[in-house]
Amino acid sequence: MVRPLLVIPLLAAALGGIWLARGALQRWRDLRAAATYELAGERWPMLVRAGGAMVCGVCVTALTLLTALGAFGVLSRGRTGADRAQSAVDAAEAGAWPGSVPETAVRQQAAPPTAAASAAASAAASGAASGAALGAATSAASAAPAGASAVASRFDSVGHPGGGELLQSAVLGPDGKPRNVRVWLPPQYAKEANARFPVVVVHAATPGKTADAEVPDVVEGVGAALQTGRIRPFILVAPEAPNGTAHPCELVAAAPAAVADDATLRATIAASFRTLPPGPASWGALGVEGGAPCAAAAGLARPDLYGAAAAVSGRYDAAALAQTGAEAPAGSSAKLLLAAAKGDAAGLDAARKLQTALKAGPGPAAKAEVRVSDNVQDYTADRERLRLVRQAAQFLAETLTRAS
Repeated sequence: MVRPLLVIPLLAAALGGIWLARGALQRWRDLRAAATYELAGERWPMLVRAGGAMVCGVCVTALTLLTALGAFGVLSRGRTGADRAQSAVDAAEAGAWPGSVPETAVRQQAAPPTAAASAAASAAASGAASGAALGAATSAASAAPAGASAVASRFDSVGHPGGGELLQSAVLGPDGKPRNVRVWLPPQYAKEANARFPVVVVHAATPGKTADAEVPDVVEGVGAALQTGRIRPFILVAPEAPNGTAHPCELVAAAPAAVADDATLRATIAASFRTLPPGPASWGALGVEGGAPCAAAAGLARPDLYGAAAAVSGRYDAAALAQTGAEAPAGSSAKLLLAAAKGDAAGLDAARKLQTALKAGPGPAAKAEVRVSDNVQDYTADRERLRLVRQAAQFLAETLTRAS
């Protein structure tokens, strides 16, 4: 309803400008005719009309740009986002969900408790321009984990692999420095406006890289699995691997608190997208090749957070991971898929050794449900990896569905 309202003043300014321009032209002709007969004429009427025509021209230009860019529509959506952000803040302050994060916005920062409402409203207004990612923030505050900082980021679209949308942002890490985070939204995200989605964290093994950059076809494999329509769609979150170590997966195995999706990142994702609350019923972990040990370590160390973990074509330190699983929180058991191609003898051997070490391990490690997949075979390694990722996506979707 906004653009038709802009057309009315646009037409009025255009018609007024034409009328004034014609009047100025006529006055100019009269002055020339008067000069021919050496008669004096008034210039002011011509100048006034010419000035009015110029003002109308500026108005026409501005209104045309506003109509073309839909600026008034953006502002309207921004005000709606601000109102919803204020509602989210009010709900959080009223204790609607323990530890819920108010719907804030596009600049990554911790909102001061005394100014939470104003920060959320102003940020949500500017954040409305980022499209699907920021539109998703309207109801995601209730999915934030307890104890997390009230932070959010603007996610910008960078492509459409796997039939969905890939977005990117910089999110503060535990060290206070920004890190690159990519989020892939499945095609169903845009179609199901009121639905909330599980989350699968994709781990990378190269410091400073995200998993989709490390293994480009991981998103394509997940997208192909979801396009069958037989499994529940989920959101992929690919945080940048930390730079503080040359082997991030060893860091996760040694210190479970070093998982890439720490509390701040989980709060940011929950505040920016329509996700289910972090927990074993709705969050999983995935790692491919170098990132496989990271996913295995995350799933074994935090079964209270990840309902399932899938590791594809990995090589594992069985003893270290068994110890990691033994130190997991009591009362929880990990669900782990170790997948490798039929012709990958080294990968299958590493998977079976890890399975055996976990069964013989103490405490929660022995309770881990470990499956080894060895039935994928194709013409090339790339095609095998794609099929393995599809298999891992199916396992994660089915396991999370059963858990919820």
